[in-house]
Amino acid sequence: MERDNSTGEKTQPASSTGPNINEDICTDNSRTALVETCRTVDVARARWTLLRQVLRQKQVDSPEVKQVSVRRFATFDLFTRRRLVTEDPSVTSDDQWVEYRSVCSPEHSALLRDNLGPLRVNEVLNSFDNTGNVCVWPSEEVMAHYCLQKSHIFKGAVCELGGGMTCLAGLMVAICADVKEVLLSDGNEKSIQNVRELVRKNRQAGKFGSTCVSARVVRWDCESDISALEGHYDIVMCADCLFLDQYRASLVDAIRRLLQPNGMALVFAPLRGETLRMFCQLAQQAGLCISQHQKYDAQVWDVHLKMQREGKEAYDENIHYPHRITLTKGPQLVSHTQ
Repeated sequence: MERDNSTGEKTQPASSTGPNINEDICTDNSRTALVETCRTVDVARARWTLLRQVLRQKQVDSPEVKQVSVRRFATFDLFTRRRLVTEDPSVTSDDQWVEYRSVCSPEHSALLRDNLGPLRVNEVLNSFDNTGNVCVWPSEEVMAHYCLQKSHIFKGAVCELGGGMTCLAGLMVAICADVKEVLLSDGNEKSIQNVRELVRKNRQAGKFGSTCVSARVVRWDCESDISALEGHYDIVMCADCLFLDQYRASLVDAIRRLLQPNGMALVFAPLRGETLRMFCQLAQQAGLCISQHQKYDAQVWDVHLKMQREGKEAYDENIHYPHRITLTKGPQLVSHTQ
């Protein structure tokens, strides 16, 4: 997910190494409260700075904005990106399509819509979980790459939760794996409107074969959304969806309920302070078996080591490097995910 509800971009909580802002409002609280309060102020300031830049139609990649944007590290370079040129008069200027092609498995590619048109301030400020992202973010990129490398583990019905505007990993499963159906989902209606267009375009290009691919709004905290899909999926997956405190328990419950008895969940997420640990704790309390892996793909790991040498100005393992979490209902994990 990595969402920023203010700018329509995904974002990460401010690093603890960042400047302390408004320290005077924190001095009467405990150390924990101080860290959380100052982190919130940091994030709010970054979000509004980015929003102001977008509304003024300035470059988001300017040096000033980069100082407050935690999206300094953008990609593990697992996919090439090529803009598609079309002479179709029905395609508007807002429909700028790009092809994401796997570097390791170049026979597999997906079509994504790169530009979703002008920013609507009302949507940015009021929409539920306004993902609004028009690009592929690192955890989603890594999960999509992993799905391609481990396509043999996918079977039956697969669901991606919190896939944002692209659901790239779910698309790649539909493209490369021998599965019956793939559901692409997010809690935001605008995201799903875009994903439905991606499904239409990729289906038209013949990328899905006989796999049934669909997209729908699924809010983890909505009983009707979850009950309608309960017990249906062999594999449920999500990328960087753990950092929102108010939805973490709901995500655990959604994963548990959506999985078939012998199903498996794949979660890719960075540590983000304590958020991954808290998710795993909730999952254990819900009766799920957990396996956590830091080193799970040679290419991803090589990029990680290279970026570590660049320093935290460019790359922060805490917010950029996704760990792989495997969840099952049974007492033993499925060994072929290793």
